[in-house]
Amino acid sequence: MIVFTCDSEVTFDEGTLSSSERNMYEKKKNSLVEYRYDSISTLLFELQMRNKIIQSSWALSTSGVFFASFKKSKCNELYWHLTEHGRFQLKNNVSPQDAIRDIFRNGNLYAFECATAIVIVLYRAILESIDPNHFDRLFSDLLLFDWHYNRKLHLIDQTNRQEAIAGDVLYFENPEFSPLLPWWKGENAILMEDGFYYGHGHGMGIATAEDIIYVLNKYRDPGSTKSAFLTDCFVYLDFSYFSQFQSSTLEQPILAKIGSWTFVR
Repeated sequence: MIVFTCDSEVTFDEGTLSSSERNMYEKKKNSLVEYRYDSISTLLFELQMRNKIIQSSWALSTSGVFFASFKKSKCNELYWHLTEHGRFQLKNNVSPQDAIRDIFRNGNLYAFECATAIVIVLYRAILESIDPNHFDRLFSDLLLFDWHYNRKLHLIDQTNRQEAIAGDVLYFENPEFSPLLPWWKGENAILMEDGFYYGHGHGMGIATAEDIIYVLNKYRDPGSTKSAFLTDCFVYLDFSYFSQFQSSTLEQPILAKIGSWTFVR
């Protein structure tokens, strides 16, 4: 369920939410888990930012970037310094927003593994949602690798997969992957709409869970019996944190309060 600290009941006019935003909202509203928001604007920011994650996933999947192991990663060296561990460290005097945008403009110059791809999608969604000047300030020392090295993403861990909605990051585990092919040990994926996922590399792109599991199962040890599977764990951005930096170009709702109800359009 969705609860506001103002204890107001909320209804949205038709057309206020896109179809995808409406689906996200309805899932949270109908959940047995309590989701608490300090304002309607904070909820709307989350829904809009989740849409940006979906859009950024599509954009990266069609950008021309390649899959590569950490050892064989590559990047545009005008913006990034490639470390010996396959990490992309932002160069001095380079704008973080320009460096992120370059990945989507010049994808053929980049190759990285799936965890880095997810991080890139999240950074682009943040950039599209908050003021670009705030983005440059927040991520002035930007390092692209995986989220364990990107604590400024303010990711929140959850373990109830049934609560995941579009824009969350899930993980497919391949427990008996071939040790000769360690990059097949699993797949980080962003939950899209209608049961699809975005997973970078391996020719998967936007695919169903069944498709991802099928591909992972092709690269197990001979004689293995344990199928790859979608784990219960998932992570998502702390949308409330980033809402304080939101861009002034994001459309603000019109609120009308009547009794205990707030009408939004």
